[in-house]
Amino acid sequence: MTTIKAAQVREFGAPEVLRTTDIPAPTPGPGEVLIQVSHIDTLFVETQIRAGWGRDYFDEQPPYIPGGAASGTVIATGPDTDPSWKGRRVVAGPGIKGAYAEQITASTAQLTPIPANVNLLDAAALATDGVTANGIAETTRIEKGDRVLILGAAGGMGTLLVQMAHAAGAYVVGAARGAEKLALITHLGADAAVDYATPTWLTEARKALGADGATVILDGVGGELGLQAFTLAADGARISAHGAPSGGFAPLDPAEAERRNITVRGIAELQFATEDRTRLVTRTLAQAAAGELHPTIARTYPLEHAAEAHKAIEARALAGKAILTVA
Repeated sequence: MTTIKAAQVREFGAPEVLRTTDIPAPTPGPGEVLIQVSHIDTLFVETQIRAGWGRDYFDEQPPYIPGGAASGTVIATGPDTDPSWKGRRVVAGPGIKGAYAEQITASTAQLTPIPANVNLLDAAALATDGVTANGIAETTRIEKGDRVLILGAAGGMGTLLVQMAHAAGAYVVGAARGAEKLALITHLGADAAVDYATPTWLTEARKALGADGATVILDGVGGELGLQAFTLAADGARISAHGAPSGGFAPLDPAEAERRNITVRGIAELQFATEDRTRLVTRTLAQAAAGELHPTIARTYPLEHAAEAHKAIEARALAGKAILTVA
């Protein structure tokens, strides 16, 4: 029996429960392809699920292989699958299962061809965050003249949102933690950057945004910080409260939002059907091919060091994304 390497969660717990193991090589079924994986996307939420958080939202049960998106090359096609997929560089996902592996299968509906001038590393880094960022940009309708506050602005998705808001002509205030991340935010086009690890961050953000506050808030952090950011919203603001790295989504007051004509969208509005995910991946890769969008990759880790990557992600030690690499 042919085997491949995969990183598997044996039980809920600390990063050490994520271990490399041998599993049977997958075989593509009807309508599927087999992909030799090159790079694998990682997300903060994957570390939370591994630790046992979110069992009401996610159905993963150990032992399981994490990962919802990867880039690679199609090496075989299954029955009743268009053979022209073979040899093509593709993004699989987001939305697939078990991407932390040397080879994976995916249906052709979950595949997006990668433009010639986009490399496999960047494609993996954009696979999930690009979809969510473009979805957020669609629903919040960021325009020239908006005053945009972005929480978690130095993360994988936050760095894309900074670029998108800047390109739209908005005045962008990015919030993150630590001097390195603030410098990155500014480099990507933010007009101001504030450190929400300091007790004066709300005062500094208010000063940067102006007396009227933010017309758009993109909350990739949640919890108490997201609740504090709500106080910076202008009347009639649009808010995307999509982040929960703090351990929970921001508990915004719906009555207060209604009274002030504030539109609040949560994570539920970012659960896309397969065709919408594919559309948004295609858009993201086209933006990258045109030089309009650049992923910020802090570090790559071999697949065998997936636990180390999870440690760094949990510690918020990275300015940008961590990506797993298959030799």
